[in-house]
Amino acid sequence: MRYQISGKQIDVGDALSTHVKTELGATVEKYSQRPTDATVIFSRNAHEFICDAVVHLSTGLTAQAKGGATDIYAAFEQCRERMDKQLRRYKRRLKDHYKDRTQPVEFEQAGMYVLAAGEDDEWETQADGVQPMIIAEMETRVPTLSVGEAVMQMELAGSPLLVFRNEKHGGVNVVHRRDDGNVGWIDPRNLG
Repeated sequence: MRYQISGKQIDVGDALSTHVKTELGATVEKYSQRPTDATVIFSRNAHEFICDAVVHLSTGLTAQAKGGATDIYAAFEQCRERMDKQLRRYKRRLKDHYKDRTQPVEFEQAGMYVLAAGEDDEWETQADGVQPMIIAEMETRVPTLSVGEAVMQMELAGSPLLVFRNEKHGGVNVVHRRDDGNVGWIDPRNLG
């Protein structure tokens, strides 16, 4: 597994890097025999150290966890424990969903844009109407998944929604966490 360990305005020494590789590697290996890469970023918020970890699995899933403590090693341990709990919870589901998958999950590149907040003076008036101002442009990856895999990926990543390409028909779908705690699924092709 490839590791990218860095710090935001923090020097991450060799001892911490070795500790992260050993402990995170052991945690991920318990639940997935095929991790591809891990990104661990340490930062500081006032008196607290923050550890953000993202692990990409060869199945296409991404597991992500965050921890914070006054000691940098304790922040990593909290992050690692959360990753462990998350992967343990989904171990059975990971095996069930991907036992029949012969190919890794396919990804498609897509544009992602950050738009201005929507104040009248920041919106541009054009011939086809009022358009928001684009602040930033980035690239993102859109996975091709089943609906069940998409829900699991959204929960593993801890994100409020996931845009994916439905592997049954190739259309773009969205799963999202609803205010009532349930999961919503938007499929424009399934209009009643």
